[in-house]
Amino acid sequence: MRHLRALCAIADTGSLHRAARQLGVSQPSLSTQLRRIEQELGGALFRRERTGCRPTPLGRLVLSRARPLVTEMRALVAEARAAAVGGPQLRVGSTASRALAGWLRRLRARGQEPTLHMDVSPNALLCMVADGQLDVAFVHEVEGSPLRMPEGLRLRVLMEREPQFVCLAADHPATAKPVVDLADLAGDRWMIDPTVDGEWDAVQRMFRASGVNPRVLHGDYHTAAALVTTGEVVTVCQPSCLPRPDMAVRRLRGDPLGVRLLLAARTETDLDGVRPALEEAYWEAARQAPAYREWLEQTAPATP
Repeated sequence: MRHLRALCAIADTGSLHRAARQLGVSQPSLSTQLRRIEQELGGALFRRERTGCRPTPLGRLVLSRARPLVTEMRALVAEARAAAVGGPQLRVGSTASRALAGWLRRLRARGQEPTLHMDVSPNALLCMVADGQLDVAFVHEVEGSPLRMPEGLRLRVLMEREPQFVCLAADHPATAKPVVDLADLAGDRWMIDPTVDGEWDAVQRMFRASGVNPRVLHGDYHTAAALVTTGEVVTVCQPSCLPRPDMAVRRLRGDPLGVRLLLAARTETDLDGVRPALEEAYWEAARQAPAYREWLEQTAPATP
């Protein structure tokens, strides 16, 4: 079963690196495991391409038999664990969001007991919902980079287009203005997390459209936040990000980068059971962020 889960993860994520992260193992370890599986089955299961891993005809055959087995095993384990603790738990997945704390707090207040699985990959979380590993997932879809939507999922749109802002050091010259032009940041180093589905491509499109070509570094957003405060980099951030004495949050002129916020589940009942709490938590977080609150007042006066 461990081998089958590994094959499904590689196929779902399209990448050995992302599959390893999802499975909680190192990439070399997963590569070795894949080679052993292929040797046992007598042929290559994936083509290693520049853009990632794609199943071979043999791989598609194996996956067609593996997926139902993995799904059934996950459901069995989830049901057994729920029975062992005396009742079902609500399994929540999410990409990063300041609304999470308020959402979980509201769910508990309404008698639900959520568990939380975080991932930078919305596609990975959607696959986990489809496979029965999660009940619901709150994810973002980067504009211009559609998510791979598994069959059978039900969706709700929380925000059709959430603009993405920028974080920069509090003493950066561009903070003198409430709205920053990309040209003012063309000489800065930017840090982007390339493992976030679609974000690297979207940022590059934004730069090309604006005629700027800044130096871009790879790094996760926790590292980026630390480097922003020292003036080493600037980075994209969610509009609900709160400013700090050493870090400013600013809107980009023209709102060139946006995401769609989605809630996904397998049933309408699961969606309806958690959506009100998420909406309340999201708008609470939005109103607490000065730059986002101002944007909402200017552009969306009917926002809850």
